[in-house]
Amino acid sequence: MSIRRPASRRRASSPCPSASARAAATAVPAGATDATARTERETPEAPLPGFFFARSDALAQNAAREECDMKQLATGYGLIEAPLWDAERGLLFSDVQNGGVHALGRDGAVTTLLPHRRGIGGMVHHADGGVVVGGRNIAFKSFDGTRTEILLDKDITETAIGFNDFTTDAAGRLFVGSLGFQVFSGDPERPGHLHVIHLDGTASTVSDGVMLTNGMGFSPDGKRLYHSDARKNIVRVYDVDDGRVGEWSVFAEFEDGHPDGLCVAEDGAVVVAVAFGGRVAVLEPDGSLRESLRVPLPMVTSVAFGGNDLRDLYVVTGSREGPHENCGSIYVTGIGVAGLAVPPCRVRLRRSD
Repeated sequence: MSIRRPASRRRASSPCPSASARAAATAVPAGATDATARTERETPEAPLPGFFFARSDALAQNAAREECDMKQLATGYGLIEAPLWDAERGLLFSDVQNGGVHALGRDGAVTTLLPHRRGIGGMVHHADGGVVVGGRNIAFKSFDGTRTEILLDKDITETAIGFNDFTTDAAGRLFVGSLGFQVFSGDPERPGHLHVIHLDGTASTVSDGVMLTNGMGFSPDGKRLYHSDARKNIVRVYDVDDGRVGEWSVFAEFEDGHPDGLCVAEDGAVVVAVAFGGRVAVLEPDGSLRESLRVPLPMVTSVAFGGNDLRDLYVVTGSREGPHENCGSIYVTGIGVAGLAVPPCRVRLRRSD
């Protein structure tokens, strides 16, 4: 894994931990997919989140890199995204291409929670129950399917055509990335933006120039927001104070693969899925590389901590450059440290009818 960092940032002076320091993961039997979610698909009104890039030759270099113990938990999906740990239901995830929000239970069984909806690139819990999902808009969805409420729509800017990943701060605000061009259409590339949905439901645009918005996460003290731009091959970092977002700088640059989803550990490590690099990069709080974890499939799309103590690291993939079009998989491993829980969204919802 080759990561280039700005010269202005200092390198960590401590040595990198060895592979033996990673926590051992427990295998879970693979579960079958729900056929209903595969056949009853809705037509997306916005492009699928933009994870498909030019082919990388990074996999040819894998033999010279550190191996990682990855346990496959489930497979058979088109493009898995938005992993989110749920203490009751297990690992929630979406299938961007085939549709639906699914749950991988502790027993290894996969159930479909919300069928149909395609293009979900991000997901968080809401404090009132249910989840907030992305795609053509940012919407609250109740688990029983009886309630949908749009929290942010494409009219937030003149160029937004949909939304990808997002996260929450400790107060429950949503920090959301918008897409500015349809990745598969051949249309000219236009940058998207970073938006904040405040607790009262109002929204503001706080940063621009994001060519392909992707994963987000906060530092343990809540003062830094990390944000992947997969087209520019960088992870941005912003200073944040009580919902106010400052200027950004480059936290890390990637030379072999594209930074996609990310999550943050309790010691401040930033864990980044490297799409078409076949890797997960574990970065120190200063942006230097702590560890690089090999993944069996090249299109690594996102990561999330889970399990009772949040010490399991779930890794999800798409199918591109894999053996067939529905080989997207879920793996589990560990990095020897627990992750930070993603706080629930507390954006105010309207009263239900």
